[in-house]
Amino acid sequence: MNPYLSRHFLRLGLLAAGVATAATGGPAQAAEVAVTSDSVRTAVNHRHHTEFRDSFSVHQLGTVTAARLGNRANATSSGCTADDACRSVALSFQIVTLSGHDVHLNAVNKGRAVNDHCNGCQTLAGAYQFVVSTPRPGRLTAAAQRRLADIHRRLDALGGSRLPAAELKRKADALAAEVTALLARPDSTTAATTTRPAVRLHRHLDGWPSH
Repeated sequence: MNPYLSRHFLRLGLLAAGVATAATGGPAQAAEVAVTSDSVRTAVNHRHHTEFRDSFSVHQLGTVTAARLGNRANATSSGCTADDACRSVALSFQIVTLSGHDVHLNAVNKGRAVNDHCNGCQTLAGAYQFVVSTPRPGRLTAAAQRRLADIHRRLDALGGSRLPAAELKRKADALAAEVTALLARPDSTTAATTTRPAVRLHRHLDGWPSH
């Protein structure tokens, strides 16, 4: 249980009415509702055989009373054959930092992969959502941002590989574990505390083949 947010932290449903605000790069002023959304989509077919796209977004919301977060990855392969297979990969990493008490959080994180008459195709959609809470507002330190940028570069590098979907899934999971470990360090943010930030990872992967 997150020591800084109330039992309402994971409650899904309607959020309190208020002015919607979203921030990237630095903490925002306190708001009634903070809203942020990220998505990535790939689609391949017999004319366009291979596509890899990734998103790596950092949103530093500051102090909020409620937040609505959305992160989606969608990959589609259609109309290819086993002798002329396609490869469609969409990966979205969303990092959100926030602080506050009795915060109402509505977090949606979905990955969806579709094979439409595409025998032998490699299709992978992965959505990773990292929610970081601290007792006081703060921003990610310069050192933490440099390490996140390095992880982002390695995520981008997967696009140039020809790894099968199952191996890409393992690589993405390993990068997500690095992000989680980094964000959980007490020195990852400028919040005035020696306590480790609370980090919750929402992970949703969908793919073909399924193993």
